[in-house]
Amino acid sequence: MNAPTFPPLMSGQATVEDPMDVATQMAIAGCDAGTVVYNLGPNELRAAIIFAPEVPLSEAMIMLPICGIGFQNALGAIAPPEIAVLLDWDGTIRVNGAVCGALSVSAAASTDDVPDWLIVGLRVSLHSNATSPGATPDVTTLYDEGCGDISATQLLEGWSRHTLVWINRWSDDGVQPIHAEYTGLLHLHDDQIGVDAQFGLLRKTDGATTLTPLTDLLEQT
Repeated sequence: MNAPTFPPLMSGQATVEDPMDVATQMAIAGCDAGTVVYNLGPNELRAAIIFAPEVPLSEAMIMLPICGIGFQNALGAIAPPEIAVLLDWDGTIRVNGAVCGALSVSAAASTDDVPDWLIVGLRVSLHSNATSPGATPDVTTLYDEGCGDISATQLLEGWSRHTLVWINRWSDDGVQPIHAEYTGLLHLHDDQIGVDAQFGLLRKTDGATTLTPLTDLLEQT
């Protein structure tokens, strides 16, 4: 298997371990921003991108929806046209309505200071070990959805490339284009009514609207 090729300003680091764990260790040690740590398993793609934010944590959290858009665009560009790729607010990735993976996020700071680093992780199911395909209709793999020809390398390269495009879009044009694209890809559950200007989740419960900020999705490091 050839090593993945990454766009300018990004570089790759292969691992046989959990990319989020490795990326965290590398970020704490002071590695370059734009490092993509990846594990190309036979049944699952796992990867993590290390960022060095220049804005407070609440604003830097936009990297989670940006990476979600990047993945949707990457898979959409190489999957058959009938494949529908949507995102749950919590990072869940849905292919044709079923769960096929997830995004996760961690950061160096738990306050609204500018964090030293922020990491967005990706996990995508490529093939299944299940002996009874279809036994869990709410969970799927790319192979089960007719995307068996898509390799982990293709997907990783596409994710990094499309994510960088949207980072540059954010840098040039601000939050609005990201918000517009993201809301169009968002799979909302029964009580969810959308996201606010900072991508916090809005819910309607007993006639009242509640807001859950993106920072609630931060994993403990």
